[in-house]
Amino acid sequence: MENVVLIIHLLLALGLIAVVLMQRSEGGALGMGGGGGGVMSGRGAATALSKVTWVLAVAFIITSITLTIIAAQKAAGTSVLDRLGVPEASETEGEATTPTIPGSDLLPPAQGDDAPLVPRAD
Repeated sequence: MENVVLIIHLLLALGLIAVVLMQRSEGGALGMGGGGGGVMSGRGAATALSKVTWVLAVAFIITSITLTIIAAQKAAGTSVLDRLGVPEASETEGEATTPTIPGSDLLPPAQGDDAPLVPRAD
């Protein structure tokens, strides 16, 4: 199901790109005017292309939402911690673990700590 929706989504994206590129440029922002007549000239063609653009855009948004829903349903009940292999809190409740700071063996003891200093091996 997901693959079918994904293929439709990709086809809609390509169609939307093609229809937008076929439309006549009205702003001339790039210095390229929509020159001369031709098959795609006139107000009727612009209206038809704009309607096709709207239909493709709405269909693209619908397939985007559908893919999001499918992905959310597939991921329901799983956790990122499950994927990493980190035990959950319920699994480690009986164990008392002390958090350690990486490289803590390089730090001097805190004030008031009676632990002996470890001599350096210089």
